[in-house]
Amino acid sequence: MSVNKNKPHVLVLPEDDADRQLATGFESQIATRQFQVLQPANGWQAVLEAFDQNEVAGMRRWTPHRHLVLVIDFDGHPERLQYAKTKIPEDVRERVYIVGSLTDPQRLRAHLRKDLETIGQELATDCRNDTSTTCSHKLLHHNATELARLRTHVRSILFP
Repeated sequence: MSVNKNKPHVLVLPEDDADRQLATGFESQIATRQFQVLQPANGWQAVLEAFDQNEVAGMRRWTPHRHLVLVIDFDGHPERLQYAKTKIPEDVRERVYIVGSLTDPQRLRAHLRKDLETIGQELATDCRNDTSTTCSHKLLHHNATELARLRTHVRSILFP
């Protein structure tokens, strides 16, 4: 189901199916329909390309309502965040958030011994309650700055 574009909303562009499962788990904890998980892009660079080709115009058109979360696997390269940020146009950068597992979601699943949707649900609980029970895990703690920005801007949209 699509969001009401005339109201504040959050879109999620996942890298792959594993990241989509995390986002779907997160979505299951949201009472509002102002959250939509897009089709996986199939690669972290493909996420950046899909964002540029398919989402930037919408970000500009639906200012200030649209927020977009890019979920990528860092594949052990935390500096990927800085690279990805250089691909986000300055005029929409404040409403784009880049998060993901330091390695990949499968390792996160193995570490936490939970399925990805359950982990997504727990991440939603952290967001709603302003806690860091799950997001402080060693494969996620590198997201702290982005998650703080995300919480500041979208918590009231997702958890009214």
